[in-house]
Amino acid sequence: MAAPADFLNFVDANKDRFIERLARAVEIPSVSGDPAHRDDVFRMASFLESQLRQYGVETKAVELGSHIMEGQSLKLPPVILGRIGNDKSKKTILIYGHFDVQPAQLSDGWDFPPFQLTKDDKTDRLYGRGSSDDKGPIFGWINVLDAHHSLNKPLPVNLRFCFEGMEESGSEGLDEFILDEVKKAKDSWFDGVDAVCISDNYWLNTRTPALTYGLRGISYYKVTISGPARDLHSGVFGRMVHEPMTDLIALMSKLVSPQGDILIPGVDEMVPPADYEERQLYEKLDYAVEDVEISAGAKITICEDKASVLMGRMRSPSLSLHGIEGAFYGAGAKTVIPAKVTGKFSIRLVPPQTPENVDPLVIKYLYEEFAKLKSKNNINVDNMHGGKPWVEDYRHWSYEAAHRATEAVYKQAPDYTREGGSIPVTLTFAEALGVNVLLLPMGRGDDGAHSTNEKLDVLNFIQGTKLLGSYLHEVNAGTKAR
Repeated sequence: MAAPADFLNFVDANKDRFIERLARAVEIPSVSGDPAHRDDVFRMASFLESQLRQYGVETKAVELGSHIMEGQSLKLPPVILGRIGNDKSKKTILIYGHFDVQPAQLSDGWDFPPFQLTKDDKTDRLYGRGSSDDKGPIFGWINVLDAHHSLNKPLPVNLRFCFEGMEESGSEGLDEFILDEVKKAKDSWFDGVDAVCISDNYWLNTRTPALTYGLRGISYYKVTISGPARDLHSGVFGRMVHEPMTDLIALMSKLVSPQGDILIPGVDEMVPPADYEERQLYEKLDYAVEDVEISAGAKITICEDKASVLMGRMRSPSLSLHGIEGAFYGAGAKTVIPAKVTGKFSIRLVPPQTPENVDPLVIKYLYEEFAKLKSKNNINVDNMHGGKPWVEDYRHWSYEAAHRATEAVYKQAPDYTREGGSIPVTLTFAEALGVNVLLLPMGRGDDGAHSTNEKLDVLNFIQGTKLLGSYLHEVNAGTKAR
């Protein structure tokens, strides 16, 4: 059963108002990884909570305590809980999303102010940090609530909400909160949840909607090399002392090959190769090497084989080097020898890998390779955060409902994908609640989340709102059919 026509018509008729509301959210620079923006994350939490309440949702803002970031003690943003509906004859769906975003500055190379939603009329795209990751999808759910409230139409299911403000910084404190909340049994805000739906990922390409049943996990590391008591002049001390930057570059060059092979012994070897039958799953997906090149903006794929490229994203681990702190950056030709530098990298994990079984291999390897340098500098290796990989049963009724909703809204069947990114809370919900978790993406594969010029197509925002609402109606239809 497709969503009611009055709901679909309401979404179309209120397109401009929905975009204006998303613009208000994007204008709040809720960067969780920057202490200077912590108040903005709190401000975003308040704005989101007020939107939920406006449409009849009972809410609760749960404080999670404090943590240390860049040497400062900071309050963690609240988790915003919500609930509406308690009809025992209906399914209860838990919606998760995050209202924090990645850092962004115009000087990073943006063509538009990152914290101002800019509509490009030529392409019908909405540019702004968080437009696709994850404020657009969150406000898609708000749009669904708005439509049903305005039409005085009961929601087809009971809804529960869990929105957090630290996802881009490792979801600190969230796992513990969820586990504690579940222990409250009948008093828990998660009591009675039948399935979880998350919209925090993307289509595989720019043309075919998708349902996602797997995610890679992550282990994120920083390697700090220190030596001199202060920065030194290279003309005075060059070739007289061990330089931290030289040591760090040597180490980081031994982590991954240009072809993507992880050079840390035992890491790649944990994952068995795909057999013929599994390769065929990737061959059948609506995807081509050209889609990678379009998304990346250059012809830089490691190989030209479609299945291998897809497996590199979905079912193989990867190691990426992210940056170096403490090094000279900027205009001019500064000739400093940095006293301390920190390199950051991460490994995307797939089953059977976990942070617990990968960390010892990584740390042991780095210390052994550092010893080979025979440097008098010091090394320290930290795991900043981690999350396990997740794979779900895509034959579940929740996926069936999402499949029907996708066909109704987009007039085509979705691809079934595993995703290369990580949403650690996905596995936490699956294990703690013992229910199926569906990833129902709104955005396209070229949205550029975490990158400059992050965008969300207007079509995806509006049709995506219809999809989220249609999914709820299809869940209800499936319940009645049983």
